[in-house]
Amino acid sequence: MASPLTLRQRFSLARFLRGSGAEPGPIRLDRRRVYILPTRQGLLFGAVLLAILLGAINYDNALAFALVFLLAGLGVVSILHTWRNLQGLCVEAGRCPAVFAGEQARFPIGLRNDTGETRPALTLRLPDGTETMLDVPSGLHWAELSLPAPQRGRLALGRFTVATRFPLGLLRAWSPLELSMDCLVYPAPAPQRGLPPAQPGAASGGSEHGQGHDDFTALRPYHAGDSLRHVHWKAVAREQGMYTKQFAGEQAQELWLSWELLPGLATEARLSRLCRWVLEADAAGLSYGLRLPDRNIAPGFGPSQRRRCLEALALYGERP
Repeated sequence: MASPLTLRQRFSLARFLRGSGAEPGPIRLDRRRVYILPTRQGLLFGAVLLAILLGAINYDNALAFALVFLLAGLGVVSILHTWRNLQGLCVEAGRCPAVFAGEQARFPIGLRNDTGETRPALTLRLPDGTETMLDVPSGLHWAELSLPAPQRGRLALGRFTVATRFPLGLLRAWSPLELSMDCLVYPAPAPQRGLPPAQPGAASGGSEHGQGHDDFTALRPYHAGDSLRHVHWKAVAREQGMYTKQFAGEQAQELWLSWELLPGLATEARLSRLCRWVLEADAAGLSYGLRLPDRNIAPGFGPSQRRRCLEALALYGERP
């Protein structure tokens, strides 16, 4: 449980403008988090009311007094409705799908509304001015914020603002928030295609010379006409697709995607080429491993192997 804020922290200008810093969430917007001020239209509305009031006093016009009091009461009531449109809203972080460098990173934001009524005209705003406007019905509703992902690594969402001008646009209520969430960004795949040659390795059974169909070498995508006895049914059960086992009567070959196979290239260029190799090996249904200066990933296949290798490339050089 977070420690209570001191009086100085509660009324600091930094908290008023930027919020309380990164938080894991979910975050409930209570009376201490929601700020409200008049908009330009609200200030103009107040100036017009003042002008009408001065005219009513000058000319002692009862109808003008009634109009001023009616409009002023409407403005006061709108303060409550604007504030209540945010008060009690619960904001939580979703799971960010990984992207490649150069793409848009997507950050799902959960908005939980427990009032039983729709909260209209809410706005999610990023510091760069990007806005997402939505109505939040009762229950959990998901919105999405996006940021450009120019380079590999972890991309944090950073600070964003939940705001509303409902119902009349005379006032703006807002709450600056920062959820502890980031998106994993893979290296951009290099344009060059083509896998490196496989390296000789030990056969899976430990013998150098297999006996016909007893010596397993690799997996490839299933093709019509393949024997059902050679289908890798464990991959089918895990919903990883249909693969056919390949057998040979000679020493098995291992496909290693190694850092050392790309001498003379800069770090990011090597990572981009390795990323391309991982994607091509996965698309071909091959069993492959990855060798980096800081870690090795044993040969494997399927979506889990692809994810492990791409994560290793994205986080290469990052301290654990």
